[in-house]
Amino acid sequence: MIGRILGFYFARRFASAVAVIFLSCVTLIMVVDFLEMARRTADRDQVTAATVALITIYRTPTFTEQLLPFAVLFGAIATFVLLSRRLELVVARAVGLSVWQFITPPVLVAFLIGVFATTVFNPVSADFKERANQMEGEIFATGGGTPGLTQGKKEFWVRQQSLDGQSIIQAQASRQGGRTLSGVVVFEFDKNDKLVERVEAKTATLGDGAWFLTDARVLIPGLDVQSYNTYLVATNLDPKQVQETLIATETVSFWQLPAAIRSAEQSGFGAEKYRLQLQSLLARPFLLVAMVLIAAVVGLKVFRFGGVGQTILGGVLAGFLLYVGTKLAEDLGEAGIVHPVAAAWFPAVTGILLGVLILLHREDG
Repeated sequence: MIGRILGFYFARRFASAVAVIFLSCVTLIMVVDFLEMARRTADRDQVTAATVALITIYRTPTFTEQLLPFAVLFGAIATFVLLSRRLELVVARAVGLSVWQFITPPVLVAFLIGVFATTVFNPVSADFKERANQMEGEIFATGGGTPGLTQGKKEFWVRQQSLDGQSIIQAQASRQGGRTLSGVVVFEFDKNDKLVERVEAKTATLGDGAWFLTDARVLIPGLDVQSYNTYLVATNLDPKQVQETLIATETVSFWQLPAAIRSAEQSGFGAEKYRLQLQSLLARPFLLVAMVLIAAVVGLKVFRFGGVGQTILGGVLAGFLLYVGTKLAEDLGEAGIVHPVAAAWFPAVTGILLGVLILLHREDG
């Protein structure tokens, strides 16, 4: 077994490299997102720079969750290449250490990072994302213009049926389990699917058999626009039924996903995206381990065969291919084509097996 001091040294070098790359990318993401949000809110006089900065802080953790595998990959590549260029890995091999011994500390650190990201960072990210959605919905639902038609923003759509006909609800954000919507536009149709009225409102709260809209503007073809402090739109939906449509997976934390799955199943809606999110979070530590093994393949080749640039490029390409495979598997799983367990675990398991097989081939022939 590798000594405690040497193992801690390798683990510390790896953790430091990952932290530097991760924090550098986070800083860049925050700057870009702040500038983009400032551009989108330039015509909103009530929005200050502090508000934009707060929204950016709330939005950043969701982006960084997608960044984490790349940070681990590049951090591991940087660690192994630097150690090999400084001949530290050569010395380790000279004293009888195998590749499995000096990659064990980075593998353990990557696994712990994945566990922390799933159990601690993800709940914080989900809470922050919901707060960001709420703030954005309040901002873009006020201050003039048409709420619900904010450019460059994800919107939620719900179709419902009532005694008078069907309605289509468009919302900028949702909170409280789908009971409250912000930046709402409602298109109401009669039984012949003819547009009857369009309602724009700041918020909509789901009550018993109706949506309660506040600060509503009602547009009826052929009539003047009418304003109401409160306006009711009939509905046959309940919070459980709107949850599947309105609650994005990134706003549901790891610990809340089992309850979200049960709720979606009981209401008769599909829970594939929640199951996929749960399995993806469970597989995250193993995906990070796969990234370290890919980096180990690159690092081992550097000091034994030369060609630093080509091998690093190969490792980066392999990491990107693994990530693209992960997203493709997630899309297939969310569409119901592939079982969520297979879609979430296949990239991580494949990456680990390939890394282990290549290392076995190079070490033992």
